[in-house]
Amino acid sequence: MSEGTRKAGLVTGAGSGIGRAAAIEFARQGAAVAVLDIDEPAAAETTEMIRKDGGEALAVTVDIAEERSVRAAVERTVTTYGRLDFAVNNAGMASHHRRLDQMPLDEFERVVHVNLAGTFLCMKHELPLLTGGGAIVNVASNGGLYAIPTAPAYVAAKHGIVGLTKTAAVDYAPQGIRVNAVCPGPTRTPGFEKVAAGTEMIARQEASTPLGRLATPEEAAAAAVWLCSDAASYITGIALSVDGGRRA
Repeated sequence: MSEGTRKAGLVTGAGSGIGRAAAIEFARQGAAVAVLDIDEPAAAETTEMIRKDGGEALAVTVDIAEERSVRAAVERTVTTYGRLDFAVNNAGMASHHRRLDQMPLDEFERVVHVNLAGTFLCMKHELPLLTGGGAIVNVASNGGLYAIPTAPAYVAAKHGIVGLTKTAAVDYAPQGIRVNAVCPGPTRTPGFEKVAAGTEMIARQEASTPLGRLATPEEAAAAAVWLCSDAASYITGIALSVDGGRRA
């Protein structure tokens, strides 16, 4: 792929986990990637990993909960690369181990704001700048398709992301823009490994997964990268489970 035709895009939450894996894979396939994350050192680390492998990447610090920050990050991507062919909106926050009646309103609002409103803000500023159609993938969760016990705010937000994805897919289809979601089941990201350390969580999750193991970040990221590719050119408005058969 020549410099003149090289695709460019952005990945939020690309400082670790699924976001990092997606950014690395886009770069391996020849795209220029803006690595967006609230954690500046983590974004820089992902960028350096891509550059060491011969790819092109730009580290951008962003807080998806703040519209000014999101607008600046998207505009910087387009200013740097001259185009925006894809965006993977992966950044978010977890919230577990609290039943609805035990959750303070400010905690509920914070989780929904970061996950759902943050995805909305990213899409709001990406959609007008997409080059010649383009594709957006929002990273939701299997919690966007069914309940996760003791995670009411997280599940509500992820269901909202799926609904937002479907609505945008219909609204922007006439412009050739595709919008999809991926819904990973439990994935062995550094964050998940940290939470599960010293517990039987991973063993329990593996036991309830038909494939008998949890996804790697690379496996979850591969679905997002594929949905942004020309190979998925007739796919829009879906919420794709990446869960080893759990939903089945």
